[in-house]
Amino acid sequence: MSNSISELKALDAECLWHPLTQHRNIEVTPPRFIERGEGCFIYDADGNRWLDGTSGLWCVNVGHGREELADVAREQMAKLSYAPMTMTHEPAIRLAAKLVDLLGYPGRVYFTNSGSEANEAAFKMARQFQAQREDGIGGPGRYKIIARHRGYHGNTMGALSATGQWERREGYEPLLPGFVFTDAPDPYRGINDCADRLEETILHEGPETVAAFIMEPVIAGGGVLIPPDDYLPKVREICTRYGVLLILDEVVSGFGRTGKMFAHQHWGVEADIITFAKGIASGYMPIAALVARRDVFEAFDGEAESGRHFRHVNTYGGHPVATAVALRNLEIVEREQLVERVNVVGKTVLTKLQRQLAGHPNVGEVRGKGLLVGVELVSDLQSKKPAANEKVGGIVRKCGELGVIIGRTTPVTPGQANIVIVAPPYVISDDEAALLVDTLVAGIESQFPRA
Repeated sequence: MSNSISELKALDAECLWHPLTQHRNIEVTPPRFIERGEGCFIYDADGNRWLDGTSGLWCVNVGHGREELADVAREQMAKLSYAPMTMTHEPAIRLAAKLVDLLGYPGRVYFTNSGSEANEAAFKMARQFQAQREDGIGGPGRYKIIARHRGYHGNTMGALSATGQWERREGYEPLLPGFVFTDAPDPYRGINDCADRLEETILHEGPETVAAFIMEPVIAGGGVLIPPDDYLPKVREICTRYGVLLILDEVVSGFGRTGKMFAHQHWGVEADIITFAKGIASGYMPIAALVARRDVFEAFDGEAESGRHFRHVNTYGGHPVATAVALRNLEIVEREQLVERVNVVGKTVLTKLQRQLAGHPNVGEVRGKGLLVGVELVSDLQSKKPAANEKVGGIVRKCGELGVIIGRTTPVTPGQANIVIVAPPYVISDDEAALLVDTLVAGIESQFPRA
């Protein structure tokens, strides 16, 4: 095929439906035509380059253009291109063992294709577990899933039903029954007693009706919300007390993003089910997984005819090529000590942003953990009213003009989309990190100049 770039762009405008995109003016302002990636940069067909300050969609953790991962994919594809997980194969076995080893406690790994699907599987698993547990605590009446306002768990109907963000849900409701919401900690806005609110929600709904509580250890796309240090331990204790499974969504935060291999390890808790995606293969292949604790797995034990097995399957879950690439990706993360790198450069980025934006009348807070950093923008510091949507969008556009891609929150509630976010690849150099910081500051001051 020898289509020119202009011909390909015309085909794009004619044939493609892009996500999260209004297409009315797409011929006037077409999407970036990305041709290649290298390290922390992506390049378009005209030779322009951008520092990828969001690691694609929070996933290209080891950087773009890793030929080692391409070689692994080719070799595995030539050897075994596909086998369903009703069978087994070496890459899936080794990756499962690696995940359990990284977690540090016994569990069973179930592979899916995306974070949304991992959470869907977790919900089904939690409900079936509660119906089949034999300790006198469960029962088929335990079907409710408690989730949190501002959390994001995916775009399939079950995962969206657990997502507490207004714009994501708008136009698709009513969603699935059985999902209940509680508050997430937001220390900047004085919302801190959220473990108590979780317990109140469980008691209000009736513990005998609640199957599980799902949460991101650090809310990512909802605004980089970092909980108080006592929050996760209290949540763990509350879930245990009432027989509620704790599902931790580590789709964004897993595999080093916050400076630990998994974000929940900052607070020394263990989950009953953990879901992963994104950084498991650094975006080089579509793959996701969940890990269930051994006691959850054991509730599915029974005779072949009992129907107690997990009645769920994904055609491409545990794909041989995807699992082989994911395994090598995790080897790279460990070999190059990238989690340690995240700690060092993450502190530098956060400190520089806090220093350069100190005293700015429209910067409410600069917060982060590892290489997940958010800047909350407000109309004024006293009221903390969220900054206008068009102003925040202007920051993103200005940074793009200056050669750096940054992210932002979508409206988590009507009128609240006021946090810009950076989450670059772990391999970012000191000079690239300085470019990221300086450009973000310039973008903010372009829309909110100091008096």
